[in-house]
Amino acid sequence: MAFLREHSWLLLFGALFIGLLGYCIWIDFWYAYLIPYALVVLFVAVFYTEYTFFFIIAMTPLSVNIEEYTDGFGLFLPTEPLLFGTMMLLVMQSLYSRVFPDYLWRNPIVIVIIIYLLWIFITSITSEQPVISFKYLLARLWFIIPVLFYGSNLFFDPKKIKWFLWLFITGMILVICYTVTIHAYYRFGEKESHWVMWPFFKDHTIYGALVALIVPLVFALYFSRRHTPLVQFILIGFMVVNLIGLYFSYTRAAWLSIVLALGVWALIRFKVRFSVFSTAVLMVLGFIWYSWDGIQQDLARNKSEHTTEEFSERLESATNVTTDASNLERINRWSCAIDMFEERPLVGFGPGTYAFEYARFQDPENLTIISTNFGVMGNAHSEYLGPLAEMGLIGMLLVFALVFVIFYFSIKLYHRWPESDRETRTLILGMILALSTYFIHGLLNNYLDTDKAAIPIWGMCAVFIALDARLRSGKVKQ
Repeated sequence: MAFLREHSWLLLFGALFIGLLGYCIWIDFWYAYLIPYALVVLFVAVFYTEYTFFFIIAMTPLSVNIEEYTDGFGLFLPTEPLLFGTMMLLVMQSLYSRVFPDYLWRNPIVIVIIIYLLWIFITSITSEQPVISFKYLLARLWFIIPVLFYGSNLFFDPKKIKWFLWLFITGMILVICYTVTIHAYYRFGEKESHWVMWPFFKDHTIYGALVALIVPLVFALYFSRRHTPLVQFILIGFMVVNLIGLYFSYTRAAWLSIVLALGVWALIRFKVRFSVFSTAVLMVLGFIWYSWDGIQQDLARNKSEHTTEEFSERLESATNVTTDASNLERINRWSCAIDMFEERPLVGFGPGTYAFEYARFQDPENLTIISTNFGVMGNAHSEYLGPLAEMGLIGMLLVFALVFVIFYFSIKLYHRWPESDRETRTLILGMILALSTYFIHGLLNNYLDTDKAAIPIWGMCAVFIALDARLRSGKVKQ
């Protein structure tokens, strides 16, 4: 009886909850069965935020977009609700305690991101469709605050960096195994390669981009240190599955991003100065500009289609801008983005609005068999031209600035890191190469508005920020 008197409030709450649950069942509101699970999730998120963070990382490759099951309402489950809830929790906690470390606000990556977010806010006000733009801003925040800001605090402990890599890679390997198994049932047909990764990925392009992204990470984990025979066997298995998944993704941009990432490795390995690299890039661009007419003629003679399953022929089809519908549709989207920029060069049409505005900018000569007059086929197919159309010239320049500062900061961190710590140094290099595969891929596609790409990208940036702070604190043995 004494226990009942001391905990009468708990009994009262329990009785009220049972009554509410019974009423919901009586009115056929069966979603009430989810309330106990929601309370458990809320309890874990409040008192064990770190576990929630790593659960999100593990579930990112396995998350499912419910857009196809609803009336156009896109949401990745279970990651995005958890990200939103974690973001709100962290913001509230930061009002009365120090949740985010001081070194976060001095980091150049974070400074550029904050300026970028402010510009998104400004262009959301001037947007053609403010509701969509502010929703876009909110989605950016629920990726950046929990993953980048909070992650940079967690990753100050090097062990948690390996947890992050292992969890994300393992999730991706499971998805690759699932995809390859389903694909094998259809004898690895090219047409089937576009959808066999469903429901975890929408199509083979984003799937290929993420498969390519983890290639350097798996190799970095393997070569970072001497492993036990079991771990070594697991990582070799991951490598094999990863490369099989990459090949059968039939994603040309993913294949090319790996090749170009090897070029980035060579630049880092031989410590090529930025001035030399930038001069070489300008010379190549100048040659392309001077020889553009001849290049166009060569491209026009290329009739290779990407419908073949032959590796060499699919790579050759990447430069077919005459009959390849996929390439032609990209040109259509890019042309629309440039025309949209010319109409509103300063602030663009508003963040996230490209898919709703580009239809009227389509040139009939650029339309393909996969184009639509209503413009309901998605984004600008570029991480750089999309912001140009949606946020004007400043928006695109901020994206370029962000990419530049990420690579400049991380490569500088790699060269500063003590060679005696081979493990961390190798992991840094692996993450730099992984990011290079994505941002090279970003020339042809854009996926940073999805959890699949945003979480690993911002997570790796958080690792760089935390390791830099650890190096400056003197806790790393020289």
